[in-house]
Amino acid sequence: MPPDIAIAPVIELSGVFVGALSGGLAAVRKQFDLFGILVLAWAAGLGGGLMRDLLIGATPPVGIADWRFIAVACLAGAVMYFFNPRLERARRMILVLDAGALALFAVSGTLKALELGLNGVAAVSAGIITGIGGGVLRDLLIGEVPVVLHQRQLYAVPAVVGAVLTAGLWAAGILTALTALGAVGVVFALRVAALRFRLQAPGPWVAGARTRKVGARRRNVSGRMER
Repeated sequence: MPPDIAIAPVIELSGVFVGALSGGLAAVRKQFDLFGILVLAWAAGLGGGLMRDLLIGATPPVGIADWRFIAVACLAGAVMYFFNPRLERARRMILVLDAGALALFAVSGTLKALELGLNGVAAVSAGIITGIGGGVLRDLLIGEVPVVLHQRQLYAVPAVVGAVLTAGLWAAGILTALTALGAVGVVFALRVAALRFRLQAPGPWVAGARTRKVGARRRNVSGRMER
């Protein structure tokens, strides 16, 4: 086991706080009351970890059994209740916070699975679920289609990269506090770059689309020649 793996709980607690901030801010945008803000903060901060723990058999899940995680999520919700920014800036801040949570959770989820002895494929899957789970639960609770399902700008892809990178570092025996934080930085940078430069995953492929485009260009050219 890499010597600095004790950083895993710190990374996960940081992810809970950042993810819960995004949930609390989303609740503020929807004008939820204090209880609703705290519930959404808990869901966004701990939803991915709950799904992961149930799938890998780490029961009871930390999201309902570890007071530290619950307290951190509720603290983030309270922070958003008392110190939320102006609503016109909320959407951009939610996206940045969500990018941070995605990065922290993708790495911490993979680390936890590896610590429990899961193989690389299972650990990567656990990291991806941890990364996107809280955001999915948050969006469902506010009545929106989860961003991972409809937003073509890269969302799950950075989580996949982070989980694979973390598992690779573990397998190579060079997973330390510094390299784990580096993996977090890679995921965050990829997600922010996708937002900034509108990097997109491929959309649906329609058979014959290229043929129709070529035919339309030919018709346009023919029309111009006739005129």
